Amino acid sequence: MGSANRIGEGRLRLCLRNTLASSVIVVIACSAFGLAPYHQADLSQLHGTPEFAFTGHQFLAWAAALYVVALGAFLLTDPDPRVSKSLLFFRVLKRWLSRPSASAWRDLAPDERVAVLATLLKSFFGPLMAHAIMVFCMSALGNGIAILEYGSSPGGFRAVFDQFGFWFAMQVILFIDVLIFTVGYLVESPRLRNEIRSVDPTLVGWAAALLCYPPFNHVTTVVLGSQRSDFPQFDDPTLHITLNVLLLFLMAIYSSASVALGLKASNLTHRGIVARGPYAVVRHPAYVCKNLAWWIGATPVVVASFSESLTAGLLAVASVFAWSMLYVLRALTEEDHLRRVDGEYAAYAAKVRYRFVPGLI
Repeated sequence: MGSANRIGEGRLRLCLRNTLASSVIVVIACSAFGLAPYHQADLSQLHGTPEFAFTGHQFLAWAAALYVVALGAFLLTDPDPRVSKSLLFFRVLKRWLSRPSASAWRDLAPDERVAVLATLLKSFFGPLMAHAIMVFCMSALGNGIAILEYGSSPGGFRAVFDQFGFWFAMQVILFIDVLIFTVGYLVESPRLRNEIRSVDPTLVGWAAALLCYPPFNHVTTVVLGSQRSDFPQFDDPTLHITLNVLLLFLMAIYSSASVALGLKASNLTHRGIVARGPYAVVRHPAYVCKNLAWWIGATPVVVASFSESLTAGLLAVASVFAWSMLYVLRALTEEDHLRRVDGEYAAYAAKVRYRFVPGLI
């Protein structure tokens, strides 16, 4: 009986330590995100309704508090707790601070390296994705209400589509995508079969991913330019509706790839291979569809640039091509990482032969 009590007390202490370590990471990550100068303008904006308005800062604080409570409840009910990555991260950090060493990273055990990288990954993407969820949700809600109020606008379908319809559909699509990835970043457990087995340890892999997200994508835009439009405008009404509906369709497939990943969704990690949905057709469906949508969005700008001069047109094409090559680099670094961990990805690649286009590449 005494032995069982000691085991129970040890399990409880480990659960409490895991909860405390994870909570501290959440507080630090959200505080760093909330205080970052780059995000101040977005976080200071009001959202919601006049009766219930809130800022991004307030939402982030509420979301962090709710997550900590839910996480604590989840961890404290774990029948077979292990040392969490957050707790292992703090143990590694304590050792580094007490015994600084030039070879500190090389001396880490494999599970310690994964814990450090996974904690950094979640700390960066968690607040970023949570805030994006709120923005897309509120924007979709606002445009949805506007469609109901102005659905019979004298301007007809084109006017409603341009002003509200396109943005409602796009924001719903992005909300679903970001929601899946946010849950993927923040929820990890052997019980859910989505434990992070490995995190890409290479600088090239991290750089290729981070350059696509704020604030780093600001640098990417300065270097590569940005010739695309989120909502391209075409003079011919039929062409305008057709191409923008196609753009939304491509983004819907992009989001369906996230749905297929489910709780395994997150950048730079190996959490098991998914071969369902669009991943049964090509190995990188999300990147393909996002880039095709961007090419549609860039078409009016590229055409206008060629009207200006041949040089301007070629530079516009080069900008679009460079963005696509960044995503090709992401695909290649991801595959290289997954192949190094175990044989699962090699088996998947043998089954799904093409990276981007069936029968071609």
